[in-house]
Amino acid sequence: MSMYGRDPWGGPLEINAADSATDDDRSRNLQDLDRAALSRPLDETQQSWLLGPTEQKKKKKYVDLGCIIVSRKIFVWTVGTLLVSGFLAGFITLIVKTVPRHHHSKSPPDNYTLALHKALMFFNAQRSGKLPKHNNVSWRGNSCVNDGKSATGTIFKDLAGGYYDAGDAIKFNFPASFAMTMLSWSVIEYSAKYEAAGELNHVKDIIKWGTDYFLKCFNHTADTINTIAAQVGSGDTSGGNTSPNDHYCWMRPEDIDYPRSVTQCSSCSDLAAEMAAALASASIVFKDNKAYSQKLVHGAKTLFKFARGQRGRYSSGTEAALFYNSTSYWDEFIWGGAWLYYATGNNTYLQLATTRGLAKHAGAFWGGPYYGVLSWDNKLTGCQVLLSRLRLFLSPGYPYEEILSTFHNQTSIIMCSYLPIFTSFNRTKGGLIQLNHGAPQPLQYVVNAAFLATLFSDYLDAADTPGWYCGPNFYSTDVLREFAKTQVDYILGKNPRKMSYVVGFGNHYPRHVHHRGASIRKDKIKYNCKGGWKWRDSSKPNPNTLVGAMVAGPDKHDGFHDVRTNYNYTEPTLAGNAGLVAALVALSGDRTTGIDKNTIFSAVPPMFPTPPPPPAPWKP
Repeated sequence: MSMYGRDPWGGPLEINAADSATDDDRSRNLQDLDRAALSRPLDETQQSWLLGPTEQKKKKKYVDLGCIIVSRKIFVWTVGTLLVSGFLAGFITLIVKTVPRHHHSKSPPDNYTLALHKALMFFNAQRSGKLPKHNNVSWRGNSCVNDGKSATGTIFKDLAGGYYDAGDAIKFNFPASFAMTMLSWSVIEYSAKYEAAGELNHVKDIIKWGTDYFLKCFNHTADTINTIAAQVGSGDTSGGNTSPNDHYCWMRPEDIDYPRSVTQCSSCSDLAAEMAAALASASIVFKDNKAYSQKLVHGAKTLFKFARGQRGRYSSGTEAALFYNSTSYWDEFIWGGAWLYYATGNNTYLQLATTRGLAKHAGAFWGGPYYGVLSWDNKLTGCQVLLSRLRLFLSPGYPYEEILSTFHNQTSIIMCSYLPIFTSFNRTKGGLIQLNHGAPQPLQYVVNAAFLATLFSDYLDAADTPGWYCGPNFYSTDVLREFAKTQVDYILGKNPRKMSYVVGFGNHYPRHVHHRGASIRKDKIKYNCKGGWKWRDSSKPNPNTLVGAMVAGPDKHDGFHDVRTNYNYTEPTLAGNAGLVAALVALSGDRTTGIDKNTIFSAVPPMFPTPPPPPAPWKP
């Protein structure tokens, strides 16, 4: 007997009644079915029923993360990987922080920066009057605090302060004001380099000490003056003069007890115009101190008006002619006018500074043995470079272009004359350029030239000009910079004597500097006028180191005598050190830090009218 039924999966199902197999037997028989014969995929229930216990697939497990459902296996692998990575990162960081390592410090300062720190200290040692607490020269103290008070025939009763000129105790306003102008110029151009060297506040303090004193030397609150103080102290020993003064006596400034004269002048165009340049340039340095800057500008205007109105040379008929004789005042007119233009933006000063007649009188067109030599006496070369700057960066055009173009061409010729391939100036065998043609005290002229050469090369770089022409030949700005470096390197010790001419720089430098304060030991003994002569004539080194002083320098044969009484070798000056500071800061640091193109033009109005605004949109 057979029974037919319907296979619940759609196929026929035959059951033999005669088959007495048990359920277990049937179950085993089903396992022997050819599963490949199944024509349709089986659902999960069917699969679990058909598959034997050893062949049944494992059910996948999932993790519900709320926003997404992922395989638990992937989730475990991901979390594990993150944990292991975090552990490794932390472990590596711990090792890096705990293991000793070498720190790469900033590169050490170059020689120019090191020398700059010292060169600025010279001005601290030259201060007169009541010294500030931060002066940092242990062997100096208050001195000549009563200058002017006891002097006869002078209207200026408070002339304390300022700077002693050199190794004596005279205050010469002519070279001192040139020194302050040079320092101000260097700050205006290279304030970033001073900042990088940590000396910006120091140099500004040095300048202000000078300009504060100059403001005492005339009635700076007035618009019109007729007298200024030119000099404090006296040094005339000619004709056997034995009266106590600042040259006959050898005393520490702190011990001076003899009367100090005041020299006034009412016809001194050169001095007044140079003092005006000093105040005008300093007003740009202190432009962020509006009240002080305006005071300086007003004083500069007053001095320049006096210079133009009362024509004459300050040294004419005075003892200043023995020490700082001025040859003319035409160069100071251009110099003072240029600086006043930069300080005020008043075109009247620019018109004056670019007058062809002034340039002619100043010697711009005739050359001469000292053409291209910047000094406390002749500022023409400084004027040419300073006004070339205006043409390079602002190009004011008519009516100034003719003389500005001339000055620019003349500056290019001067720069050519500095190069070794030209014969305008001789050189010593050691390589020092002889700008004063073999006369004593050469270094003050050399540093000024090094400053101008570096500055002009930086002007060209800032104007995207790779060089300049000397006749048909083109020279890179690098050539100018190399000239400046060789000259300053000579001064710092790269010379036949292997001697640094800057006191305190290197190991071999002058020890017998011609300087009263440095040569007399600071003790409780007060040496009178002649009592200090034993210090002057001693062969022993100075007991006090006049740090940063650049001495007068070697002779034309590279020879040098370190003798205190020979001032042509061993005496430093304010004007010389100002040029040294300017050259050092220009060469210092990274060359990518060039000049400050804009600060000098802060007060200069736009050269051309501002274009009108666009018309309003058209409306129907």
